[in-house]
Amino acid sequence: MVHGGTSATGRVRPARVALHVFLITTAVVWMIPIIGAIYVAFRPYGETSKNGIFTWPKKLMLSNFTGAFKQGEMARHFWVTMLIVVPALVLTLMLASFMAFAVSRYSFKFNLALLVLFTAGNLMPQQVLIQPLFQMYRRIPLPAFLSPNSGHMNNSIFGVIIIHVAFQVGFCTFVLSNYMKTIPKELGEAASVDGASVFKQFYRVIMPICKPALAALGTLEFTWIYNDFFWAVVLVSQGNDRPITSSIKNLSGQFLTDDNLIAAGSLLIALPTLIVYLILQKQFISGLTLGANKG
Repeated sequence: MVHGGTSATGRVRPARVALHVFLITTAVVWMIPIIGAIYVAFRPYGETSKNGIFTWPKKLMLSNFTGAFKQGEMARHFWVTMLIVVPALVLTLMLASFMAFAVSRYSFKFNLALLVLFTAGNLMPQQVLIQPLFQMYRRIPLPAFLSPNSGHMNNSIFGVIIIHVAFQVGFCTFVLSNYMKTIPKELGEAASVDGASVFKQFYRVIMPICKPALAALGTLEFTWIYNDFFWAVVLVSQGNDRPITSSIKNLSGQFLTDDNLIAAGSLLIALPTLIVYLILQKQFISGLTLGANKG
């Protein structure tokens, strides 16, 4: 009889040892850039330029972090990022839950085709859609309070929010629909017998059960939307209105690049996602396999 990675004779199986060696090696390789960034961020620029990166530091300092925060105007960019992430996250989860409820709890002619349509949108590379989307954004007018700079979808935070919602709602619909299929339909039928409308069945019966799924998706979506750089650069031409991921460009000079400052700025930018992950660690990990099993 074999228990885990141990044979009946009490010896550890070679496959188990190889797996552990592989996982440890992979973890170390993944950690090297992070440790290197932390190491460089605390060193003064003069010492790095003179002695190189791979030398023992004579002193460590926090001035790179304060300098990156001020020079990168990160306070403003953090605010702009929250103006994008929070509405996009709320709209994505709300619309995805509506759609998932419809395709998972009711049977109609185009049920599967509609779910496939939502999911297929995530399979198309974003780079393919740059030109048509950009031209479309230039032609869609917006009220002045939504786009004070151009009066159109491009160069507006609202336009970036719509893009994120459009690209993320398909994935969230797919995951939530698979999760909702595991919920017994008898619960909805019992609520219907008690006189509950479809909307009451949705937010009083189904949504409370889906809280773990929504928490996991919320964690994943926050990370993905927050870390977006591509659409912010394509759709917003003014640096002051771009999210935090683009503020790193402000730390690069025309003739000189301070790698220590950029490393410190990168760590500051990554800090919110790290905090969210630590707070919602269980939900984040469960989100990696959420929806893998169909009911």
